[in-house]
Amino acid sequence: MDTVADIALIGALAVVWFAAGLIADGLPGSATTTALHRRSALLSGVVGLGTAMLVAVPIINLSRPGPESAGTAAVLVCVPVAVVLLISVRRLAQIRRGAAALTTAPHAPVPPGLIAGAAHPLVVVPMQLAGLAAVAGLPIAAGVIDVPTTTLVGVVCGVAGLVGIAIATRHGLRHSRLSVGVIAPLKRLPKQFVR
Repeated sequence: MDTVADIALIGALAVVWFAAGLIADGLPGSATTTALHRRSALLSGVVGLGTAMLVAVPIINLSRPGPESAGTAAVLVCVPVAVVLLISVRRLAQIRRGAAALTTAPHAPVPPGLIAGAAHPLVVVPMQLAGLAAVAGLPIAAGVIDVPTTTLVGVVCGVAGLVGIAIATRHGLRHSRLSVGVIAPLKRLPKQFVR
């Protein structure tokens, strides 16, 4: 078993998915539509790279002789990546198209609807959970944790679950705060519409 190669594979996977999570976290902070379009295109590329790396881990493991633990560690990343591919990528494409439609005015501020869409938890949370799952897979790849024989696996999964709940709560609150800007404030409406 080549522990260094397993750690390198899962470590690279963790770095890519953490980068995706950080870029996704910064999407709502884009000052202009051009910046939002550029960041969303970069994020799409990083997600594609992370997905390709996840597919490559079992292929690399099959080409090496002996038992390898990187494939077992990569299984942890599969569920959040599946959510990214099924839900987040579609939302990200909508954000990218919306920003691209407004890039003719390169210094135009980002409309509140696009900011709220970029802050949606289904865009950010699965990517950050994929990075977290890859980090949780590092002890498995290093051979510190034997799956499924140790109770340490339950502890790692429990801690990862709590951190995941905290991440989801943070992004849910941020999305709620930013989505209020999409609705026009009542005091700006004409008096006949205000009760």
